[in-house]
Amino acid sequence: MARRVAVVAGGHSKFGKRYDATMRELCAEAFKPILDEGITQDMIDASVLSYAASQFTGQGAGSALIADYLGLHEKPHLRVESACTTGTASLRAAWGMVASGLYDIMLVLGVEQMNRVTSAQATELMARAGDMRWEYPFGISFPAFYALMASRYMHEYNLPHEVLSMIAVKSHHYGAQNPKAHLPREVTLEAAHNSVPICRPLNLYDCSLITDGAAAVVIAAEDRVKEFTDEPMWIRGIGAGASEMMVQDRPSLTSIPGAKRAAKAAYKMAGLEPKDMDMAEVHDCFTIAELIAYEDLGFAEPGKGREIVENKENYHDGKIPVNVDGGLKSKGHPLGATGLSMTYEILMQMRGEAQKPSRQIDDVQFGLAHNVGQSGQFVNIFIFERGW
Repeated sequence: MARRVAVVAGGHSKFGKRYDATMRELCAEAFKPILDEGITQDMIDASVLSYAASQFTGQGAGSALIADYLGLHEKPHLRVESACTTGTASLRAAWGMVASGLYDIMLVLGVEQMNRVTSAQATELMARAGDMRWEYPFGISFPAFYALMASRYMHEYNLPHEVLSMIAVKSHHYGAQNPKAHLPREVTLEAAHNSVPICRPLNLYDCSLITDGAAAVVIAAEDRVKEFTDEPMWIRGIGAGASEMMVQDRPSLTSIPGAKRAAKAAYKMAGLEPKDMDMAEVHDCFTIAELIAYEDLGFAEPGKGREIVENKENYHDGKIPVNVDGGLKSKGHPLGATGLSMTYEILMQMRGEAQKPSRQIDDVQFGLAHNVGQSGQFVNIFIFERGW
């Protein structure tokens, strides 16, 4: 029978355009808080590096580089890649190794340094994750994929763009309070709604950032947890899903099929329901993605996610707080670090350490992380539980 596994520590670098640090230095910045909690290299049995795209820096064999720099060169290590879900895919791989008994203590660390190339080059590199025969050659980048979803959703459900802008306002409201955020800046509804178009109907404030950064967690088997913390965060449920590679093959553009399947699996494993969640970190690579996530995760019926937005139920004191760290939209989206940044935020919320009272959620018992890769070809969902 699989052992229970808990997150026992975490660390997080500053997200942003980090021209001041190399990839290995970003990893060290995320690893240092773990060392400060008293977890040393000799306590760690193995590590997993979440590193989505070596094309940004040209650095191959990333797990060897980082293990060496962090003083873990004598311990087994490996790299996982799964597009934007690389962070949670790495956590899922590490969970399996610890749950099975292969290792007791593992470090899972995610990093991406995307600003070593221009924004145009970064957009092109990410676009190559689309179908190289039928999508990429015709100019379909990821803003275009999500613009297709937004256009269809707005048509089917008569959604005004202002609702998407309200999501951006909320994201920046919380990003402005997060010292780790890439763009810690408030934005007005008018500014968000009227900003420059990127790919209609999506504009500048509908799109996440090209970000450098790192995040890390340490996980431990249940019989070792008390050696590290009195405040564990248990991995209660895991769900993974996939969707058709080409969006034209999907039955609908107003939902991500893999996310619905992953959510169903995670809730079943956890023995919980959407109404049990006290908070969620969702993959808001674009504002429409956050809105669709509300519905895919069961927080709202199809077409009704706007009610969560309009009633501000997604704020820290609302019915289902979502992305009160700023999300990918304001905190940033360094591909390999994103899923682990979500995990770190839930850990901090459960410990009551969310930096500022104005974004601390009261009494978080259950938290959900929803991590989507590409336009839904990869999806991982984790449900976490506080305490014993």
